[in-house]
Amino acid sequence: MLSMSRDWARSINPALESFSPTAFESLWPTMPREVMEAVMGKTFNPDGLDAKTKLLLTLGALTMLGAQADAQIRLTVRHAIEAGATKQQVAETIAVMGVFCGVPAMSRAMALANSAMKPGTEGGD
Repeated sequence: MLSMSRDWARSINPALESFSPTAFESLWPTMPREVMEAVMGKTFNPDGLDAKTKLLLTLGALTMLGAQADAQIRLTVRHAIEAGATKQQVAETIAVMGVFCGVPAMSRAMALANSAMKPGTEGGD
């Protein structure tokens, strides 16, 4: 079944053969805070959640899914930091999810978040 799906995907788009999630991550820059707030925040829904809160919720959901989406977790952490989240808020979001998803997923998400927040990485300080 998996090989059939892979063959089908190749027939539709042969370029997917060389697709790399890590390479995709490097192509996606961290959006400026103002852009995130306009697109994801309160600009169009003043009574709704701000971009930072939505990104922390997304991080929690990615952790709950087993922290298997490395690039997505790093991108979400970078954007959450840019949107105003502190490193403590990122860590606490992941830690709270550990109660529900278990220590392995929590530990993996924390390691990915730490790698995204290292000095010299985009979004880190």
